[in-house]
Amino acid sequence: MKNFHVSRRAFLRRCTTAAAVSGLPLWFVERQLAAAESPAPKEPAANDRPGVALIGAGGQGTGDARNAANWGDILVVCDVDAKRAAEAAAKLKAEGKPAPEIVADFRRVLERKDVHALVNGTPDHWHTLVNLGAARAKKDVYAEKPLTLTIDEGRRLVREVKQSGVILQTGTQQRSSQRFRLACELVRNARLGKLLSADVWLPAGLREGPFASAEVPAELNWDFWLGPAPFTAYVPQRCHRTFRFWYEYSGGTMTDWGAHHNDIAYWAIGLVAPTQVASRVLAQPIPGGYTTFSDYEVNYTYANGVNLNIHTTRDDSIYGGKVVADGQRNGIRFEGTQGWLWVNRDRIVASDPEILKAPLPEGAVRLYESKNHMENFFDCVKSRKAPICDAETGHRSANMCHLGAISLRTGRTLTWDAEAEKFTGAHAAEGNAHVARELRAPYDYTFVG
Repeated sequence: MKNFHVSRRAFLRRCTTAAAVSGLPLWFVERQLAAAESPAPKEPAANDRPGVALIGAGGQGTGDARNAANWGDILVVCDVDAKRAAEAAAKLKAEGKPAPEIVADFRRVLERKDVHALVNGTPDHWHTLVNLGAARAKKDVYAEKPLTLTIDEGRRLVREVKQSGVILQTGTQQRSSQRFRLACELVRNARLGKLLSADVWLPAGLREGPFASAEVPAELNWDFWLGPAPFTAYVPQRCHRTFRFWYEYSGGTMTDWGAHHNDIAYWAIGLVAPTQVASRVLAQPIPGGYTTFSDYEVNYTYANGVNLNIHTTRDDSIYGGKVVADGQRNGIRFEGTQGWLWVNRDRIVASDPEILKAPLPEGAVRLYESKNHMENFFDCVKSRKAPICDAETGHRSANMCHLGAISLRTGRTLTWDAEAEKFTGAHAAEGNAHVARELRAPYDYTFVG
């Protein structure tokens, strides 16, 4: 009995320390640590480590692959930029092992029997073709967000993943954050009373230009980089990190940071999609420059009366700009009839401390728990269970961002039929023109078999 009390006291000390460091309520930390104290799994044997290939060797993709190396062996690095591929291969070389092989065409990776899983870190306009190729080749895939460039691509991908039985994890890693899961559980369990609204603050995008074309770098296959997007002369600002500010390749901050925070709002609200979306452009793009909108507002209405409002702010820690004085930037505020809750990657606070401090009762709604997004992916690769952000979830989450981007691009208030996945009513034709895109040959759906 004495040993039990000593152990219990030690456990409570650990919980108290963890709660103080993280800012999470003690009851929530106790629940997390108690679950973590179950018997540890066996260390995997060498042959338990799947072979992994990185496709898209930019900063995000390379970071994902370095994380994946904790559970698998990085065998191949694939990129249409030979310099980037070589740099990534050098960073991903494991001690005592040869550097990963470098490949330029990801279809060669799909043919390899020693590659079991992919990390897809390509630009957004390539996400779907790589993911479809992975599904058809029976390769599991950790797919960077947003899952797709268009709504139609998501429908195709969900169908293919379901038919193939592969594991697909969408890289919206905030779902594996304790803070965000706690916030969503509190909202789902009416700790704020009836949810009235959610406000998401996203960093404003870049508003620059015009840009001049330049000679294509020798190490870059520009035609392959463009892939399914329309052909255009090489402009350095179109490529690599700033690709996300061109509608041909991405959706601006609406689908970049929006893929994270809008996903958490979607998780908390608990409905498949809004019924209506409206928007307001606050700054027009500069002719000849980036095409996505830098400053904007988007407003969604849900069938249960909840309003989700998206705002852009200029934060000097992201993309440049000035700090917002009120501190409400890059995060989410949920407002209910009995209080509010603010959450971002750094903190979670509420209008009343008891909103956080009081434990949820037995039988409360509990959401899928994952403590590490990449680990959850590899756990599911072994168990064949659905990951925390599978293809269907990633598709519905991306759709929220696409709906906002379409409203901004058309300048219309649009009505959305989530079951049919199309716009209806006034201006439906204008909205539906953006649900799919034409893919440039030969980089169309036949490109991956």
